Amino acid sequence: MQIDSKEVVNTQDKVIVRNAAIVEYHGAHFHGWQRQKHHPEPTIQAALEEALSRVANEPIAVTCAGRTDAGVHASTQVIHFDTHAIRRPHNWMMGVNTYLPDGIALRWISEIDASFHARFGATSRRYRYLIFNKEIKQGLMHDQLTWCKFPLDEHKMHEAAQSLLGKHDFTSYRAKDCQAKSPVRTIQDISVRRYGDIVMIEVQANAFLYHMIRNIAGVLMPIGMGRKPIEWSGELLAQKNRALGGVTAPSAGLYFVGVEYPAEFAIPSHAWGPVFVEPWLCK
Repeated sequence: MQIDSKEVVNTQDKVIVRNAAIVEYHGAHFHGWQRQKHHPEPTIQAALEEALSRVANEPIAVTCAGRTDAGVHASTQVIHFDTHAIRRPHNWMMGVNTYLPDGIALRWISEIDASFHARFGATSRRYRYLIFNKEIKQGLMHDQLTWCKFPLDEHKMHEAAQSLLGKHDFTSYRAKDCQAKSPVRTIQDISVRRYGDIVMIEVQANAFLYHMIRNIAGVLMPIGMGRKPIEWSGELLAQKNRALGGVTAPSAGLYFVGVEYPAEFAIPSHAWGPVFVEPWLCK
């Protein structure tokens, strides 16, 4: 998208341009998204801000669509940042990717209207949770898939997941230390599908609570194993009590895969990835 006079902010005679970008990352290499003030562990935000600042030749602060925890991956994380620097998209891409560490890559970038906000402008977010379902654990991608050695019935898991559709109080599915003011969220789409030895839970909602997807996975997996009835997911939802819920599933299988925004921003952030479970690979 090309900017025009409406797409810049003039502050004290300095023109500031807003840019939007899409980033992918391997979360196992980092201590989550958010920069840590008092901890030395590497984070996605810190690495991006350092690389962008070097290309812009000035300090850059980034805002993301959804902050991810340690070990969580992303194929389509959307960010925005403001800068005085004017660069062509190709130059941003090549420069920033040169300075980024292994495990993070800038996939797309464009100047955008100053009203765009990566977090507050999002109308929905989508996650995928991937389970390697085989008796013997995987040697490759061990930090990108959650392993379950017991057979899973994805049809039962899918049926159980449908009780979570719609607007609900998800207290039973959020971490006890979640800081969100309200436990109410709206799940717009949820499904469970199998691709060979990989079972994929996919959830789209207006927003998510802390550990919400991992707690949903922790409920659906015992149902898939036959240890809990299909009705258990809905019963937990109604009880609004996290203590009655299942375990929190590991972070390794969780991917932030898509964000939706109003069409006028033209952000190419539709859900995709991780590529090794795309449907066309399984035909």
